[in-house]
Amino acid sequence: MLTNLSRNLWRAHRGSNVKGRVARYGTWFDRNKSGDYDHTETVNDYYDLCSEFMQFGWTESLHFAPLKPGESLEDSIIRHQRLMIDRLELREGMTIVDIGCGVGGPMRRVARESGAKVFCLNNNAQQLDNARRKNVEAGLDHMAEYMKCNFMDMSAIDACTFDAGYAIESTCHAPDKRQAFAEIYRVLKPGALFWGQEMCMTDNFDPHDSRHEAIKKDLMLGIALRDIATFAEVNRALEAVGFEVVEAADRDVQDGPSTPWYQPMQGRRGTLRSAFRRTPLGRKAMIGALRLAEAFRYFPKGSTAVVQLMDRTADAYVAGGKSGVFTPLYCFLARKPA
Repeated sequence: MLTNLSRNLWRAHRGSNVKGRVARYGTWFDRNKSGDYDHTETVNDYYDLCSEFMQFGWTESLHFAPLKPGESLEDSIIRHQRLMIDRLELREGMTIVDIGCGVGGPMRRVARESGAKVFCLNNNAQQLDNARRKNVEAGLDHMAEYMKCNFMDMSAIDACTFDAGYAIESTCHAPDKRQAFAEIYRVLKPGALFWGQEMCMTDNFDPHDSRHEAIKKDLMLGIALRDIATFAEVNRALEAVGFEVVEAADRDVQDGPSTPWYQPMQGRRGTLRSAFRRTPLGRKAMIGALRLAEAFRYFPKGSTAVVQLMDRTADAYVAGGKSGVFTPLYCFLARKPA
């Protein structure tokens, strides 16, 4: 496992000053205030630096999912993706667009279980190459097409191209959510369904509460989010560009027993069999091991700084979840009118 991670990191960061990029990334919030700033560059830095560690500590599906007591993170993600496939009514013969495909984890589930072909769109070259390589290894490359493209401007794609689409924790990075949704609306066929999963501030968030604002700022810094929308702001942006919102809810709020979405990063006993590497103790152990591994050039210089960044972000996730002011599970189903 660590050998694979080491190899993947050397490939991903070849010729890159990782420590310098982490330091620069940490200043993006202040640079944004100054006006001389490119948010797309910051989001790319975030995924360039963190993607390999995300896959190591999480899964190849780089997103959250509603959890049930006793259920593994991996099983909960599969269940959540199957819900999306069902809601989108995906089937063989359809061509759908994955907006911000990551390394293709959800795409491979969609292709295997629905038979639909997936157009994988991503503005991060490293992730897109990773998705293509994993699809080849899984024997699913024939089910995918690929395009390096910013979802804020998909003018290279004809209007009314896709039978359905989904965006899982990707449009939360949009500097203008309405513009992002307008582009998605344009490339979908009339009558097509669109599933989205957004990171949002909940209705419990109080912008006048200094603690709530501090949590929001930590999350924005750690995940490269220029802002974090509320539920109502997401719905308004969808409706403003023409979508009909069929359903929308925080999927972490369930009937019956459930486990908080942030539990895998908290690591308390008795609720979920989290992998050790996701827990606070596991992350601290990883930081210590990486310091030694860097000294022997087993891992690229700067790897420790990346995990320290991710450790702080995990703490911000847990703070947002425990306080009830943040969720990464605001899921909606919208339709482009026929």
